[in-house]
Amino acid sequence: PLPDLSLLLPCCRAKEIKTKLGTLLQKPDSTIDFIIPYPEKPEKPPKAQKPSPEEALQWRDSLEKLLQNPYGLASFRSFLRSEFSEENAEFWVACEDYKKTKSPLKMAEKAKKIYEEFIQTEAPKEVNIDHFTKAVTMKNLVEPSPSSFDMAQKRIFALMEKDSLPRFVRSEFYHELIK
Repeated sequence: PLPDLSLLLPCCRAKEIKTKLGTLLQKPDSTIDFIIPYPEKPEKPPKAQKPSPEEALQWRDSLEKLLQNPYGLASFRSFLRSEFSEENAEFWVACEDYKKTKSPLKMAEKAKKIYEEFIQTEAPKEVNIDHFTKAVTMKNLVEPSPSSFDMAQKRIFALMEKDSLPRFVRSEFYHELIK
């Protein structure tokens, strides 16, 4: 069941948006709808070059630098996997991929996939976002745009920065990189 969007929207548009959102989030009727808009398992990136200890040391203070470095991202994801919280990094990566999408049709497909995988209640890889952020994200998905997941992505980034990054920096994964 869809949430009551009338709390977020003027009453005249709530029903129209709820209908559109319902259409967007419908379960697929045929196997043709099962086409996954981005690979379930990302292709192996070209061998990421191991960073210098100096470069890896910069990651202590910058989650952004860590996530932008292919080796850093892979190391961080391995660490998160060991803690059973890799959905946060996966969501962040999916959002980055989504923002690069040009085709409105592909964008809608990817938005639906991201919603079903990470946002909806009981999603297989549900990320930990508050109800307000979830509601805003759902409202944004009525007409998907490159910024549809921005608020949720920022919340997850902040969570990883505050919670996961400090644990990563204390981990054996990280200490191997800075030797």
